[in-house]
Amino acid sequence: MAHIRIGDEHFNVAVDGPREAPVLMLSNSLGTDLRMWDPQMPELTKVFRVIRYDSRGHGASPADEGPYTIEKLGRDALAILDKLGVEKAHWVGLSKGGMVGQWLLANAPARIVRAVLANTSAYMGAAADIWNARATAAREQGMLSLVDGTLQRWFTPEFRAKNPEIMEKISDMIARTPGHGYAACCLAIRDMDQRQSIRSIRKPVLVIVGAHDPAATPGDGRLIASSIPGARVVELDAAHMSNVEKAEAFTNAVIAFLTGKPVGAPVEAPAETTPAPAPAAPARPKSLRLVRVEKSPPPAPAPAPVVKAPEPKAAPVAAKAPARKKPAAKKTAAKKAPAKKAAAKKAPAKKAAPRKPAAKKSPARKSAAKKTAKKAAPKKAVGKSAKKAVVKKAAPKKSPAKKAPTKKTARKGKARR
Repeated sequence: MAHIRIGDEHFNVAVDGPREAPVLMLSNSLGTDLRMWDPQMPELTKVFRVIRYDSRGHGASPADEGPYTIEKLGRDALAILDKLGVEKAHWVGLSKGGMVGQWLLANAPARIVRAVLANTSAYMGAAADIWNARATAAREQGMLSLVDGTLQRWFTPEFRAKNPEIMEKISDMIARTPGHGYAACCLAIRDMDQRQSIRSIRKPVLVIVGAHDPAATPGDGRLIASSIPGARVVELDAAHMSNVEKAEAFTNAVIAFLTGKPVGAPVEAPAETTPAPAPAAPARPKSLRLVRVEKSPPPAPAPAPVVKAPEPKAAPVAAKAPARKKPAAKKTAAKKAPAKKAAAKKAPAKKAAPRKPAAKKSPARKSAAKKTAKKAAPKKAVGKSAKKAVVKKAAPKKSPAKKAPTKKTARKGKARR
């Protein structure tokens, strides 16, 4: 152990472990000193260069009457790292030490590699009267008046009964804590509220909670974990001083996490939303929404009549003069259709003309055909006149414009003959 001078003040600091190992800084709880980490030291020093210190108001470090703030306690830790020439370090803090760790993670993230926040809270202002009472008792009655109540909160009854030597050691630390330093830290905790600032933390964080902790409850720890992306939680079967009551499990979890091994479980939502009444409340709105979805189809046809409503007004408009002209155009089109069919019937007569030249096989046949044509001429004329008579009878159905092409085609046929 050594005293490090920072400004005009001297802090009690201990450094242990290999010089080349990663640096780990430990921060003690309210009412203790650096000796609270004795159960972890044999294993931690195998892996890390461990820095312990008595925080302001405790042990052999400065214990002025304050006022203190969590920020001031955090700046004390940074000053110690600067004095030791440490640029970055892992952090493990319990209770008040975990509160200081939250401040460092949010305000000096470049100095922290990984952090373990044990049995701590981001806000304890709801118990302002308790903190005021403890501060008053420490100043006026001395720290011995707080020993029994503190041990009851820190350890389960079974552990206290089985470990009298440990209880004696912890009692001695509490009694030796300067009363005015303890009181100043109580008020700093009372005024702390880091619930919003910790949301900015992006460093790897492990939160350790004690299943039977009445001071910093498991819900307080899970609230911290749910506010920090990627934070994980380990719950130990202990009360507030989990590093003492479950020393081996605590140490193993810390070493595993700080060396990058997976440990703990992720927490996505604060414990405040997990009680049974909380899920029951949102369940009702969901059922109502389902009923609304079922009722939504009936209102859907309602707008349809609204859209069709103007259509009856448009019906008289369709009966006006412009609407009558359109059917007239359809009739003319219908009349033209038969004309096209008639034209289609004449088409075969035109196609029949080229078949006669195909009969030209030899000059002998041509001469014979001419002789027969001259003999049969009077008969063909009669036939043609008869055909013309038939055409004249059908004339009323055809337009005069259509007869002209028939005559021309007939002349052309004679010419070809």
